[in-house]
Amino acid sequence: MKRILLAGAALLALSTGAFAQQQVRVGQTVNGDLREGDTQLSSGEFSDTYEITGRAGQVVTVRMTSPAFDPYLMMRGPEGFTQDNDDVSQGVRDAELVVTLPANGRYRIIATSFAKGESGRYTLAITGANAGTPAASVPAPVTAAAAATISPGMRVNGDLARGDRQLSTGEFADHYTLEGRAGQHIELRLESGAFDPFVQINGPGNFTEANDDDPSGGRGSRLGVTLPADGRYSVMVTSYAANEVGAYTLRVGDAETTEAMREPERPRTGAPISTRPAAAGTSRLTIGENTTGQLARGDEQLGGDGEYVDTYRFTGTRGQRVAIDATSTAFDTYLMLQPPEGAQIDNDDGPSGTNARIDQVLPADGEYRVLVTSFRAGETGDYQLSIAPSEGSARIASVLGGQRVFALMVGVSDYGDTANNLPNTDEDARKLADALRRAGVLNPASIVLTNAEGTRDGVRSAFARVAAQAGPDDMFLFFYSGHGNQVDITASSATEPDARDEEITLRDGGLSDDELAGLFGTLRTRLSLAVLDSCYSGGFARDIVNRPGVMGIFSSEEDLTSLVAEKFEAGGYLSYFIRSALSGDADDNGDRIVSAGELATYLRTNFNSPAVGPLEAETTDGQRNYQNLVIERGGVQVDDVIVRLGAGDNRERSERTNSAPATNADLGKMLLRSAVKL
Repeated sequence: MKRILLAGAALLALSTGAFAQQQVRVGQTVNGDLREGDTQLSSGEFSDTYEITGRAGQVVTVRMTSPAFDPYLMMRGPEGFTQDNDDVSQGVRDAELVVTLPANGRYRIIATSFAKGESGRYTLAITGANAGTPAASVPAPVTAAAAATISPGMRVNGDLARGDRQLSTGEFADHYTLEGRAGQHIELRLESGAFDPFVQINGPGNFTEANDDDPSGGRGSRLGVTLPADGRYSVMVTSYAANEVGAYTLRVGDAETTEAMREPERPRTGAPISTRPAAAGTSRLTIGENTTGQLARGDEQLGGDGEYVDTYRFTGTRGQRVAIDATSTAFDTYLMLQPPEGAQIDNDDGPSGTNARIDQVLPADGEYRVLVTSFRAGETGDYQLSIAPSEGSARIASVLGGQRVFALMVGVSDYGDTANNLPNTDEDARKLADALRRAGVLNPASIVLTNAEGTRDGVRSAFARVAAQAGPDDMFLFFYSGHGNQVDITASSATEPDARDEEITLRDGGLSDDELAGLFGTLRTRLSLAVLDSCYSGGFARDIVNRPGVMGIFSSEEDLTSLVAEKFEAGGYLSYFIRSALSGDADDNGDRIVSAGELATYLRTNFNSPAVGPLEAETTDGQRNYQNLVIERGGVQVDDVIVRLGAGDNRERSERTNSAPATNADLGKMLLRSAVKL
């Protein structure tokens, strides 16, 4: 972006060829041809553009197939709507988007190829309800072509046969619909003498559980689950290996017996409870409840170690933070927490001596088991157990929710006569503000400056105005998307070992790393974040991240250029991903908090994914390398809160998630792949 500001340097054109936009309608199939003379993306791919008119809530499926090239689909629309897709699933090159339109208006569908220069014929099919259909009547996607309804107590005889729906990995599959309620226990048993059975259940909130072989032995599939929410669930019956066919029996029952299917583990020895089935002596608690208990001779024991153990169950939801405390004056308590999925969590000593405490964000919806035992074998006595909601550490609990991000967001696309213009860098600033507002975290005092507003004096003045209103409990964000530059100085120093200052290039000149560091020095906030998406921006790190509470994220190292993310219609890759990260996509554990560690991990993961890299970059003297993020946390800790998501509808996140149930059933993940080269 951000190109090199050297005399005579110029940006490559974003597109060439005539730009044509064909009006189409939902329900229409179009035959097209990518060829020489079509509009080209800046990275060299030919593209055709189609336009549909849609309504808020309308579900539209767009599928692109071609025998001549690897198809790639992009869709753009109102309110910053953007979705891309390369492959439907692993091994299937067709591109497909299944989207719920966020607003009334016109949407552009861009049909292109994955690799530059590819050409040939293609078919584009647009299906769904017509735009005139009220949003409430648009049916949600279903996983089965003809799904039957099942319920507990039913026994279904079925047959996997050629001609059934086939997963991308080659297995035939039948689908059934089950209406469930939160906390309901369901057991699915699938048996067949003709093939190795495999059963899977999908449901609200991306809930997915699957089983190959019955835990108690045999090829039959047996799956016990606790449903996380009210709603419709899809049960898929399939085989373990591709192309298997034959008769099967599916039994749907009450899953209280699934307790016997789970054997608690103890990382210290790996030995299961061995004296009697795990369901025996298990008590149910609710979050917020306290109870008393006693370890006594005759209780269950951890096999191999000899510690007595009591087991409790409670139902939790993903993202919920709980504190589990076990205290005793008779023995040294030891706690184990077993989630419905994922690894067991152990604790010996909590904050007060021999008492055990687990403070944990729950990783999944469903039923959890708490095991109370002792550190040493054979210990007995009374204990107290509590499971309560938790606000986490003092650093987390002290952060207020709501609109507490004070931001100055600057994007310069139109440079007048001072530099080459850039695509979408002004929109980066506007879209970030919109995303933070929808997520419920943006304070109204925040300011957006674009194009002619983005002057040196304009940035200094706006920085001072926003900083003056941000207090010690707040977070300050400075975001910039545009050109960057390097300027020779008289001598090297500790902060400039290459004897060059870095600048962000504003409408009327550069603002140096030293000047921006001075502005950050005026802040008195809990935490401040600098996000710079520009060439050479990594050179700001040493100047800005030089005191506690400051974190910096920079789009490239200090001597390398940054690229425009044209396939994402963004001024830069960092701009695109920081927007999704702070909207909630970086919230890895679902606790409605984006921490410094989560933010850094999310950005690095996306930059290093097949969707992006490697991105070619170069130095001012023509040395070639790759664009790599620079993230400096300084004194900001991994668990420090960047944003606590508020009551916004988080539409930015949900619109980008292309997770139709059919994709879950195929057990595949669709990866966006793009490497824009300007």
